[in-house]
Amino acid sequence: MKVEHIAYVVEDPDAYAEWYCEHLGLRLVRQGPPPIKMTFLADSSGQTMFEVYAQPSVDTPDYANMNPLILHFAYYSEDIQADFERLQTAGATVVSEPTPTETGDTLAMLRDPWGVALQLVNRKEKMM
Repeated sequence: MKVEHIAYVVEDPDAYAEWYCEHLGLRLVRQGPPPIKMTFLADSSGQTMFEVYAQPSVDTPDYANMNPLILHFAYYSEDIQADFERLQTAGATVVSEPTPTETGDTLAMLRDPWGVALQLVNRKEKMM
């Protein structure tokens, strides 16, 4: 089987989708009506899709106070330093600076404007 999408609750799916499309190159695939406003976003490869939605019957997680090791979304970057700086300018906050690992990968962690952790990754050897 193949993963179709991963879903998570956000307060404002419209603003979230706009920021991710503008700054991480995602594209809007489909959007449903309020109040849930399920919003499907695909990455540039067309192989990974997220659903972000508002769900009035549950509390939106406090992503900003959640340890990023519990939940983060990793994005491959050809130039981590440039992307790291660009995302900060767009409103992301720093969790950890770009750092090389023992295996030769480079990782950086930020939080988007809603506190969701996003990791920038450049692998010495691609995993997929």
